[in-house]
Amino acid sequence: MAGVIAPAQAKPSLAAQVRPFLKAQLAAQTLRWRMWAPVAFGGGCSTYFALKSEPPLWPPIMAAVAAAAVWQAARRSGRGRAVTLPLMLFACFALGLAVAKLRTEAVAAPIAPALERPTIIEGWVVDVDSPGGAGPRVVLAPVRVRGLTPELTPTRLRATVRGEAPAPGEAIRLFAILNPPPAPASPGAYDFGRNAFFQSLGGVAFSLGETRTADLAPPPWRVRAAMAVNGVRFDLARRIVARLGPRTGGIAAAMTTGQEAWLNPADVEVMRDSGLAHILSISGLHMAVVGGFAFFLARLLIAAAPWLALRVPGKKVAAVVGLIAVGIYLVISGAPPPAERAAITASIAFVAILLDRQAITMHALAVAAFVVLLLQPEAIVTPGFQMSFAATAALVALVEAWPRRPREISAPLPILIVQRAGAWVGAAVLASLVAGAATAPFAMQHFNRTAMYGLAANLATAPVSDFLIMPMLALGAVLEPLGLGGPFLWLAGKGIGLMLAIGGWTAGLPGAVRTVASAPEFVLPISFLGVLFCCLWRGPLRWLGLPLAAAVMLWPRDPAPDVWIGDGGTQAAWIGAGGTTVMRAGVRQFAVDVWSRRRGVAPEPRAAEGWTCGRFSCAPETAGAAPLAMWWGTRAPTPEQLDALCRTASVVSVRSATSTLPPSCDERLVLDGLDYARGGAVELWRDGSPASWRAVWAADVRGDRPWSASASADVDVSDSDG
Repeated sequence: MAGVIAPAQAKPSLAAQVRPFLKAQLAAQTLRWRMWAPVAFGGGCSTYFALKSEPPLWPPIMAAVAAAAVWQAARRSGRGRAVTLPLMLFACFALGLAVAKLRTEAVAAPIAPALERPTIIEGWVVDVDSPGGAGPRVVLAPVRVRGLTPELTPTRLRATVRGEAPAPGEAIRLFAILNPPPAPASPGAYDFGRNAFFQSLGGVAFSLGETRTADLAPPPWRVRAAMAVNGVRFDLARRIVARLGPRTGGIAAAMTTGQEAWLNPADVEVMRDSGLAHILSISGLHMAVVGGFAFFLARLLIAAAPWLALRVPGKKVAAVVGLIAVGIYLVISGAPPPAERAAITASIAFVAILLDRQAITMHALAVAAFVVLLLQPEAIVTPGFQMSFAATAALVALVEAWPRRPREISAPLPILIVQRAGAWVGAAVLASLVAGAATAPFAMQHFNRTAMYGLAANLATAPVSDFLIMPMLALGAVLEPLGLGGPFLWLAGKGIGLMLAIGGWTAGLPGAVRTVASAPEFVLPISFLGVLFCCLWRGPLRWLGLPLAAAVMLWPRDPAPDVWIGDGGTQAAWIGAGGTTVMRAGVRQFAVDVWSRRRGVAPEPRAAEGWTCGRFSCAPETAGAAPLAMWWGTRAPTPEQLDALCRTASVVSVRSATSTLPPSCDERLVLDGLDYARGGAVELWRDGSPASWRAVWAADVRGDRPWSASASADVDVSDSDG
């Protein structure tokens, strides 16, 4: 018997079981490796913007050329993917770094200095910008600025004006305060100056008097062309507002032309709290709806004419119509950077149809990302680009993984209706969940708020926005110059009213908005890579990217500072046992909001009791009751006034420069105008003893870059929220 019993077979080791699985996973990525090229290119772009000092021009270019040459040499010599893939990724990384540097050199333009006194500005109104807290704002092409030579005059200025905003094409004269674009409100916060630099916006002005007409020579043809296009946009926006009224018409004008001059701030806040604010800004959703509507309308009209349908390729003709519609909408919207990126992505999809390729694929999205970053490498650090491509990649990955259900051979119509409706609702819910999860890290990090009921609000408004508002606005905008857009705009207005009702109800629910403090700066790239890994990797190993994608949500936050002092020393806040207190209620409120959201705190105004405050200063009555005393007057305090401040607080902020300090300030941290001119906003942490503090300045975090060369904001010009 013993001779016929087979010996027990050895159990395969864990390595022997895992190795075939890993080989199969790697084999499944054969056509996916190239999609990591734009990721590496974007990594090079983001590395450039993360540098603390500006690199010279030639080293990045030489590194990119050398890396590309080595990669091509390895390919031609027949090296395997294990060698060529890392070389390709490194070449793309080096190319991204070089392209970002070249882009900076190409758009470099003068940045206005912070003038000590108001000046006279004469220029052409190029466009009407979104209004700020201090009034309407316009974009100027300055012709003359008193105190600046033509070589130092910025290409564009953003000016806050008194009264009604002048229309594009008008020549105006302002008596205004002129400053460079504002520096970040706190270390690591949103950098308006960087975005302004890449839009050739070299300064911000705050008008002190009425807007007057100027007699100027005709501007260059580029300025004339921009003013003509923006004049048409502004006139169309006014027509839409006249048709629908300020509230509904303001939203319709913003969605159609990008003109936000008529937006109601209360409605904007409601849309933010309900998670619907993305509908207001022209982006990928709008381009997809307009282009898709034109595409399917063209296909329908061609199919309705049998003679034409038999003689022309209907799908390709419709793709050309979609391309034209996207181009027209881009012009009507004013071509802001988000709209340009969305137009590029939509155009690549239509070009894929013309080339007999599938329109919506991960390859097409990778090409779109590469083209966008090649033209606008600065987009890599903007929330719009990050959220748009993360959401689109997640949705494309969902489509790739969606099971293909066999079509029914024969089924009763009621059953088909129920099945299709259920499938549509399920797909809509899952798509909203996936897109929301992909964009959540960026919303938390950049905007520090989470709309808790945003999924429900977006599900409820998606059919209204996609099938009613946007198509009717598109038709109404085309026909309104002929006086025929009324019925379509009326329908769009009803849809906007329903959208506002849904947003208002959602925003009014308990706990509708949750504030989330920002994670450390290096955490967001980790989340971005995690989201991309989940989308680009094919197979079950993609879920290894999930913990990385959740890094922004899970990463421990740094302790909040004890004291924050805004740029210029005109506003401050501190955190104590009783919560977060703001020194001056209503002053530089945008900066206060940005800092408090980033730190996840809820500031309250300073109580009147227990403080000795005058027109230019404020200090606690009892020494040590608060860590901070402030002097915000433009003139330096007298030695007696400075002595009084130093006797009451361990940190003394003086807006102006101080030459000598009284003995009472020896054990105090005194920050003056010279410190703020160099460093901007500052955050302070207690470092052991009450007299010892650790400071982090906005300028140190920002670095010495071309967009920060003239950063100084001694005057509060408005809410500079971009």
